[in-house]
Amino acid sequence: MEEIDVAVFAFASDGILKLVDRAGQRLLAQPAERLVGHSADDLGLASCLKGEESRLLEVSFPGGSGRWELRRTAFRQDGLPHQLLVLSDLTRALREEERQVWKRLIRVLGHELNNSLTPIRPIAASLDRLLARDPRPDDWQEDMRRGLAVIGNRSEALTRFMEGYSRLSHLPPPHRQPLDVPAWVRRVVGLETRLAISIAEGPELAIHADGDQLDQLLINLLRNGVEASMATGGSVKVGWNLTAAHLEVWVEDEGPGLSDTGNLFVPFFTTKPNGSGIGLVLSRQIAEAHGGSLTLSNRRGSHGCRALLRLPIHLPPI
Repeated sequence: MEEIDVAVFAFASDGILKLVDRAGQRLLAQPAERLVGHSADDLGLASCLKGEESRLLEVSFPGGSGRWELRRTAFRQDGLPHQLLVLSDLTRALREEERQVWKRLIRVLGHELNNSLTPIRPIAASLDRLLARDPRPDDWQEDMRRGLAVIGNRSEALTRFMEGYSRLSHLPPPHRQPLDVPAWVRRVVGLETRLAISIAEGPELAIHADGDQLDQLLINLLRNGVEASMATGGSVKVGWNLTAAHLEVWVEDEGPGLSDTGNLFVPFFTTKPNGSGIGLVLSRQIAEAHGGSLTLSNRRGSHGCRALLRLPIHLPPI
C-alpha cells in the first residue's frame, strides 16, 4: 500500500466535501468524483470537523490506519465559509522513533547483562574444575567462597537492575495533596549530608502534587549534583521561582558538566561505576505525570550542570 503523508480536504460550512487532493483520495480509497458532494458524515470524517482544531488521533480509514495529526482551519471562498482539513500520517515517523528507542534500550540492556554474566561464566567453570580435582588443594574452600561471593554479587546486581526496570514500568499516578514548596525543598535538602547545599529562597506558595514522588525526584537531582560537584570540589545550589503558569525548581552544580546529553534519559544508561541508570528517567516520568517537564543542560558562563523542573501551578483550595 502506498504511503500517505498528508491528505487535504476542503469542506463547505454544511459539511459537504468540495475538494480533495490525491492523498485524500487514496486515504478514502475512492476517486474524487465519488467523494466530492458527499457529507463528512458519509465519508467518516465528521468527527474531524469537530473538537480541537489541532490534535492527535488514532483512527482507521479505508486506505490507511495509524496515528494522525489533525489540523483544521477556516477560510472563505467566493465569500462563503469553508473548513480546510489536513491529516498528516505520523505512523512512519513514530515507527522510526520507536525503533531508535528500542535500539538504544537493547544496547544498554545488553551492556548491563554482559557486565553481570561475563565474570560469572569463567568463575563457574573454574569452580566446577576445582570440585572435580582429586585431591583438592588445601585452600579450595577459600577459592569456593571467593568465587561464590562474586557470583552472588553479580546476581544481586541483576536483581537490582530488574527492580529498577519494574519501577520504571509501574509508576503509579500521582496522589495529589497540598504541598508547601519551601518546606518541601528544605526537607529534601536536609537529607543530603555529604555536601552543604545552599538554598536560593523563592516565593512562599503551595501546589497540589504527590509529595512522595516529588521527594524522590528532588533527591535524585540533588544526589547527581552533589556527586558531580564532589568530583571537582565545587558546590551545589537549589532554588525555586514562579512564572505566570509554572513553578520552576532548579538545581545547579559545579561539576564537570554533561558530556553525553543524547543518552541522559535512556533507561539504564549511566556513566557512574555503580549507577543504576534509572534515576533521571524515573524523575522525568514523575515530572510528566504531574503535567510538567524536566530538563538538564550545561550551565552558561560557568562549568557544571543545571537541572530545571517545571510544574503547573495547582494551588490548594481555600
